[in-house]
Amino acid sequence: MIAFSFLVFIIAFLLVFVWSLHVIYEYQRAVVFTFGRFTSVKGPGLIVIVPVAQRMVRVDLRTQVHDVPVQEAISRDNVSVKVDAVLYFRVIDAAKAFIHVENYFAATSKLAQTTLRSVIGNHELDEMLAERNKLNGDIQMILEKQVDAWGIEVINVEVRDILLSDDMIRAIAKQAEAERDRRAKVIHAEAEFQAAQTLTNAARILAATPGGMQLRYLQTLSEIARENNSTVVFPMPIDIVRPILDILERGAGSREGG
Repeated sequence: MIAFSFLVFIIAFLLVFVWSLHVIYEYQRAVVFTFGRFTSVKGPGLIVIVPVAQRMVRVDLRTQVHDVPVQEAISRDNVSVKVDAVLYFRVIDAAKAFIHVENYFAATSKLAQTTLRSVIGNHELDEMLAERNKLNGDIQMILEKQVDAWGIEVINVEVRDILLSDDMIRAIAKQAEAERDRRAKVIHAEAEFQAAQTLTNAARILAATPGGMQLRYLQTLSEIARENNSTVVFPMPIDIVRPILDILERGAGSREGG
């Protein structure tokens, strides 16, 4: 009987010892409670948990990806938009993540949704469309301040889609078209101004240079001669016609005086 009792004791001890052994993986940590009080965080590797007296909870430290559901909000310039995002976060303090919040994943998800709506309300539509990185940074900064007490690190926040109503899409298209027309007209006006200024400068140079107009006249005749035209019109420069007009005016004046 003594030998049998000793054998039973050995077997029971071995079972309890094996039962107390736990393997914690590299990406996990074990939050250990002794008689209901937090005592330590163990792992990774092989750890011993005293049966009955201690309880262990595994916490995953890997980066978790969460799709933030589509949130409908109104921007600062009173435009109704629907926005969804992707949140990347991980647990850096296993004890805080388990003790300070009941369900850290659900809490982080709800906080991301409310933060997304709040940040959208502080930005105008043009800012959201043109400065997506700034929008992501604002959301991440607010989330980091809130979840730090839960032992969670926000790695990144990416706004995926900004959905607009059909009326707003048409209005933005009209605005873009009007902006393109405005730029085209400005460019055309600047080109006309530069061309007129260049012609004015050229005319001033030709007028100040003796024989300049005659040289330009001969160059124009040379360009016309290269064309296969059946009719050629010879322009008469005013410098050539002016002496003839002066003679005619003097002749008409002398006759009137006589």
